Amino acid sequence: MTIHVRAPGRVNLIGDHTDYTGGMVLPMAIDRWTEIRGVGAEAISLRSEDEPLPAELDLTLEDPRTAEPHWAKYVAGVVAEMRPARGIAGTVTTDIPIGGGLSSSAALELAVALALGFDGDVLELAQLCRRAEFRASGVPSGIMDQLVIAAGVAGHALLIDCGDLSIEPVAIPDGVEVVVKFVAHRTLVGSAYADRVAECAAAESIIGPLRIATLDDAASIPDAVVRARAQHVIGENLRVRQFADALTAGDLEAAGDLMIASHRSLRDLYETSTPAMDGAMEALAARPGVYGARMTGGGFGGCVVALTEAGALADGDGWRVRAVDGAHHVRGDDER
Repeated sequence: MTIHVRAPGRVNLIGDHTDYTGGMVLPMAIDRWTEIRGVGAEAISLRSEDEPLPAELDLTLEDPRTAEPHWAKYVAGVVAEMRPARGIAGTVTTDIPIGGGLSSSAALELAVALALGFDGDVLELAQLCRRAEFRASGVPSGIMDQLVIAAGVAGHALLIDCGDLSIEPVAIPDGVEVVVKFVAHRTLVGSAYADRVAECAAAESIIGPLRIATLDDAASIPDAVVRARAQHVIGENLRVRQFADALTAGDLEAAGDLMIASHRSLRDLYETSTPAMDGAMEALAARPGVYGARMTGGGFGGCVVALTEAGALADGDGWRVRAVDGAHHVRGDDER
């Protein structure tokens, strides 16, 4: 039996560093994919066009972080969570830029899970792959990446409440383009990402869950750093809902202003931006026909995303991406 699966990358339009406190996010699955083609086998044997060494794994591997090469750790994380009855021998291809903050690792995890015979709903798939990511990397990330890649809806971003895991598709208005510009390679492993998670936990120990806290609550936190982290998360949750409403109403100027405000909050309160990211955002936001721009993803490098009028940016200014359906088995003439 031939196996062919596809999992998209994602870009987050607004709502970063809110998911691991059960907050609001608004990402979309994009038309860049990781694909796996192969056949069933007794173990894992996957070769990647982008990596010199293959992932050769036994199905009984206990600790994914011992797997080599590095990219095999994410494959191993899924294997350790699934304990599949069979493996796969085949190839991995991707046009999601590695280290670009567009969820290449999550796309790989979902593709592997489907290729190994995962049978469940999109939430179960996302939860499994989130656990696999932690097993592979030790990074305590939220569920946004895996859930939007699993549940993506063509033509729509997804308003996700990471507390109750409800999903509401929000249409991307006609005549609007989403453009992603790569700025700098980054990795969350070894970054300050885990520190931010801990700082949010410290805030919650004082004022309770950030997903329901107010900015007045945050003002009572004595430690300036912890207070700033809480202020970003609480403010970002508000901006996500306002952005979704603005898109629905076709108020693109308001949506763009919220993107810029989100970036500046990430820069000033959450300190996950960089001078290069700031410069790229400001340059894009100043261009005619650009409603707004912001850094996207975990930060410390990666990409910026812009919301623009059609044709406002040239091809050299970034990738135009469109919202697509989530991870799936490819059958027949499944066109991109």
